[in-house]
Amino acid sequence: MKSLTASQPTRGALAATLLALGLALPGAAAAETVGHVDTAFKLIGRNHQVVVEAFDDPSVKGVSCYVSRARTGGLKGTFGLAEDTADASVACRQVGDISFSGPLREQEEVFSQSASILFKKVRIVRMVDPRRNTLVYLVYSDKLIEGSPQNSVTAVPVPASLPIPLR
Repeated sequence: MKSLTASQPTRGALAATLLALGLALPGAAAAETVGHVDTAFKLIGRNHQVVVEAFDDPSVKGVSCYVSRARTGGLKGTFGLAEDTADASVACRQVGDISFSGPLREQEEVFSQSASILFKKVRIVRMVDPRRNTLVYLVYSDKLIEGSPQNSVTAVPVPASLPIPLR
């Protein structure tokens, strides 16, 4: 990920600009593509794919999540006009020493990405299970009118010596 320099716009200014245009800024974390596999050949445009992306939890250092999701190909998919299916899976893991940037909300969206040109998003919500000192991550897809019950969940236990700070 590129670091922000003084000549680049701040995230807040970018968010304000996008909101003024009626667009939503992706979740607090940005994903990077790890890889993909083709699932169906398309004669014109890119093939249907399953894409694997990674992102670091923006409030929990040392935790990374990997999301696999379907990406529609063909002409519509190539030009961003297709609606991706609601199929998605998430696996979050401890990848270093865990530390918190501050107290966490009991439930907070940590990632979202568009799954269609309008109104459909893949979202990841972090939930805190204080009784078990565990971070739980849920991936699901929503749509303005009708979302999908398809989902996937993963959990990252936090060492007992490091209680999760809650707001």
